[in-house]
Formats: sequence, structure tokens, C-alpha cells
Amino acid sequence: MNRRDAVLGLLADGGPKGYVPAAFFLHFDADHHRGQAAVDRHLEYYRATGMDLVKIQYEHPFPRLEQVRQPRDWTRIPRYGADYYAPPLEVVEGLVKAARKEALVILTLYSPLMLAAQATSRELVTEHLDQDPESVKKGLEIIAESVLVLVRECARRGLDGFYASTQGGESGRFKDRETFARYIKPVDLMVMTEIDRLCSFNILHVCDYHGVYDDLSPYVDYPGSIVNCGTRLTSGPIQPAAVAQMFRRPFLGGLDRHGVLAKGSPTEIRREVREVLRSAPPRFMLGADCTVPSDTPWDNLKAAIAEAHGETGRA
Repeated sequence: MNRRDAVLGLLADGGPKGYVPAAFFLHFDADHHRGQAAVDRHLEYYRATGMDLVKIQYEHPFPRLEQVRQPRDWTRIPRYGADYYAPPLEVVEGLVKAARKEALVILTLYSPLMLAAQATSRELVTEHLDQDPESVKKGLEIIAESVLVLVRECARRGLDGFYASTQGGESGRFKDRETFARYIKPVDLMVMTEIDRLCSFNILHVCDYHGVYDDLSPYVDYPGSIVNCGTRLTSGPIQPAAVAQMFRRPFLGGLDRHGVLAKGSPTEIRREVREVLRSAPPRFMLGADCTVPSDTPWDNLKAAIAEAHGETGRA
């Protein structure tokens, strides 16, 4: 089966009967972050697990912003052009050439807020947004302008889209509950609207790495072909079918990245996948709530994907 068709079929009618697309994402060691080594490792992982798309891990950290000490310093941070993005663009070009005929190829794209935290610290960004959100928003807009250089260069090279990761709406993140809506979301949408315009397939990832959410509704108007997020809120669990209905698009997920997927046997994983599929929405792609731990056995991921595909070997 052509994996591009299997995934794109979700956007229209739920895809082929008896076959649920699946994909899991993890980081590789530093020796496989750049150049042909990165291309080869991504291809090895994609083919070994049988997953249905190629997701390129973004391993090009935003430069440290040591000059940012006060909120006003965000207004003077530098912009970056295409030359800065040469290493990840080399990997994008290599994987598009190697795999795009058989599968969608997408790249992780961190939100401006997430990049600001990588370049300073999560605590500093949060503190500055509480103190002087207008100045920090200007800095986030500058970061967004740099990110859009990467986005447009990727589109020129034939990338299908992005795994667009966003944070900022977690429960209790800011003193003022309106900070996310006023100062973070508009900058997110600067980037996400453009990737939606340029690319045919994007995954919206609402990341819970730093905390859970009271409510996912602030994200429902974000662009994205598919939504991926955790299935727990501060009020309790939320089912994938409810998320798909809320966002009015297919859902990617269903498995806890720290649960049986990481720690169980292939037999236990297949059982868990069957449980997930019983209550999954019609347009569903099996995956985890976020990037799985790097030491997760590839055979575990292969077992989950094979079960989603309806392949033999059930326990």
C-alpha cells in the first residue's frame, strides 16, 4: 500500500478499510542529527518500524540569547536567514529525495514560544511575559519571522508539511489567563497560517511536556490537517473521539508515550492497541501523545504499527 495515500485518505473518508495508519516519533543520538547520517537514520527507523510517514526530528537548537535579561531585551534579538538553517535543510532535502514518493515527509516545527524558551529558559520567558508581555511578544514575532524563513525554504524543497508543536496554554502557566490568547496565540498563527498555505499536510501538536491543560478549545481554530495531543486534562481523561469531534479533523495518538508502549512486551502492546482501536474515531491515526522516549525498543513500535495495520501476529 502506498503510505502517502493511506495517510491522505484520512482527510477525506478515513482511509482504507481494515488499515489504520500509524507513526511514532523519537529523537536519535547526536551522531545522527546532521548530514547523510541523519538521513540514513531516519530512513532506517521508518523502514524498520513500518510507520506511515517520515517525520524529521528538528535538531538545530535556536542560538542562546544571553543578552536577554530584562523584558525589553526581547525587542532587540537577532533575526536569522536561510544560511543559518543550512544543516536542517540538508536533511530535509535528503529525505524528500529518498522517501517522498512512498510516504509523506514532514518536519518538526517548534513554536516561537518554545524556541524562546530553548534560547533562554522556560522560567525566564514565563517571568518576562508576566512582567511585560508587549516586549516579549515583539521578540516572539522576530523569532516567527526567522522560523518562516525555514518554512519557505522547506516548501521550496518539496517538504509535504510540518509537525507544528505549540505550548503556552497549560494550566497555571501564566499569572494572567489572557496571556496566551493575547500574546502567544497571534504569533503562533503567524507561522501556522503560512504553513497551512504552503503545505498540503500539517499535524497540529498541542504539547503537554511541561503540563496538562484545563481546556483544549483555545487551539481548535489553529490550522492543521490532523490534531495530536494528550488525552488527559486537569478535569480528567478525554477520549480521542471527543478530541476529533472538538477539532473537526482526524486524531493522531491514543497511546501514552511512557506506558506499555515504552515498557511492555510486543504482545502487551498489541493488546493495548486493540483496546484503543475499539473506541477510536473513524478518522484516526495511531500514535503517542508526544515524542516517545529515545530508548523505546523499535520492536515495540513495530508491533503497535503492525496491529494498527491489521497484520497477523495477534496475541
